[in-house]
Amino acid sequence: MTSSISDWIWSERFWLPENVSWADLERPPPGVEYPRLGDILCALPLAVAVFLLRQLFERLVAKPCAHILQIQAGVPRRAQSNDVLERVYQSKTPPDTRQLEGLSKQLDWDVRKIQRWFRVRRNQDRPSIQKKFCESMWRFTFYLGIFIYAIRHLWVSPWMWDTRQCWHNYPFQPVSHGQYNYYVAELAFYWSLMFSQFTDIKRKDFMIMLVHHLATILLITFSYANNMLRAGTLVMCVHDASDIFLEAAKLANYAKYQRLCDGLFVVFSISFFLTRLVIYPFWVVHSVLVESWEIIGPYRAWWLLNGLLLVLQALHIIWFYLIARIAIKAIFKGKVSKDDRSDIESSSDEEIYSNCSKNPSQTIKPKDSSHTGNLNGETHDH
Repeated sequence: MTSSISDWIWSERFWLPENVSWADLERPPPGVEYPRLGDILCALPLAVAVFLLRQLFERLVAKPCAHILQIQAGVPRRAQSNDVLERVYQSKTPPDTRQLEGLSKQLDWDVRKIQRWFRVRRNQDRPSIQKKFCESMWRFTFYLGIFIYAIRHLWVSPWMWDTRQCWHNYPFQPVSHGQYNYYVAELAFYWSLMFSQFTDIKRKDFMIMLVHHLATILLITFSYANNMLRAGTLVMCVHDASDIFLEAAKLANYAKYQRLCDGLFVVFSISFFLTRLVIYPFWVVHSVLVESWEIIGPYRAWWLLNGLLLVLQALHIIWFYLIARIAIKAIFKGKVSKDDRSDIESSSDEEIYSNCSKNPSQTIKPKDSSHTGNLNGETHDH
């Protein structure tokens, strides 16, 4: 039964072009290696190493940097101990007016005092600016490092300059050390994010991000298994590029360098537009959708992968619309009240901007629903 399930999951009719079998890929010419799924299983133990490396990085590098920039951890005011209110708080459901009145009678407390208790209790659980600075610095370092590595590898790769090379003699394309290392690093990083979900600051979209990371892991794994590495490296590189400036803008915001935060966010907006609304659709998606059709023809997995790429492009358009609204406010109005894009996009991009370009006399009132873009951490970031 196990064998039949495996055969169904890895059906050659689904994953490979016509007249190609898994056995063909297991017999490469001498001196040539084709991708094999077992080769990237090392990403799992490596993910543990990445997770531990992150802990060391935040403690030995990020925290000292935060101290130099005078970003203090801070000690939040603690709510008065109360078992009844604590049980209600832990239920994750904010009390409505009727519940507040019931709690007021039960505890002989004024309703406003109970509301104040919940406000203080929520603030107590919010992460410090220093902790969020350390998290963003780790992500910034990873994105910058992996992007430099990818560009260094892709710059000398013929398929970066002629995307038709992604499909010549597909799927019988040898895997290079650069491709393998890039895939394993990205896969290990996303597995480490799966682990850190349970130890990081608790987010409102915990389950959404869990599904997001799992989907990313599956896409990276499947593209490696059916040897779409050339197109896969282009997709990953394009997506990593703008994330560098997003995390840099967060760091500048936490350090209260407002003008730098403004500038970096505008650069992030431009880079997002160029990479995800220009390069991605007209270079990468065009190659996977049009050039691959012309060279190898469609097959079942081809339809699935192109469908996912087009869905991702639709999300890029929605996200950029929301980003552009923030950038326009930053340029022409000099203030940003909230990050509208964070209501839709994944948490990695949520904490974009709200305190950048803010005058001292202005205050921000974050929404209680879903997400807002408060960079100081009153709500969710990745």
